[in-house]
Amino acid sequence: MTTQTASEIATGTWAIDKAHTKIGFNAKHLMVTKVRGHFETYDATVEIADDLTDSKIELTLDAASITTGAEDRDNHLRSADFLDVESHPELRFVSTRITRDGKNWEVTGDLTVRDVTKPVTLDVVYEGSATDPWGNEHIAFTAKAVISRADWDLTWNAALEGGGWLVSKEVVLDIEGQLVRP
Repeated sequence: MTTQTASEIATGTWAIDKAHTKIGFNAKHLMVTKVRGHFETYDATVEIADDLTDSKIELTLDAASITTGAEDRDNHLRSADFLDVESHPELRFVSTRITRDGKNWEVTGDLTVRDVTKPVTLDVVYEGSATDPWGNEHIAFTAKAVISRADWDLTWNAALEGGGWLVSKEVVLDIEGQLVRP
């Protein structure tokens, strides 16, 4: 295994290693427990520039590939109450600014959900790099952001008899990823 600092990452195009990446989220259910889910189908393009803060990231998620492990809930998330996958088959993130503070990074970009585009800032940690047994170079990172569903007009909810809501207004985006040199 080789380890390098983020400033030593090779420039050029990197592909997402789908076998070692999870693009997930969680939200509170009944205000007491977290429901976790992820997208099974997605694609990304990452262009690493000489100055890492000039790098570009584009991520497209297949909205219908959302899964939480509960078929009824997944179908509800795909419905017009939430993602409306028939009318809006993709979610998209395009980076607009990258900043660095030591090992920690912030990647700001435009997140489009249901044709509504709003800025989101992901807190990103560069986890390191390694070369697999076949000579392929990989880099790893984690990213997290907390967003408000209402910013994307995802306001469906149900009030609870004792107070609170069925689904939290905030959603945590949680990504664990690897990129590989093609």
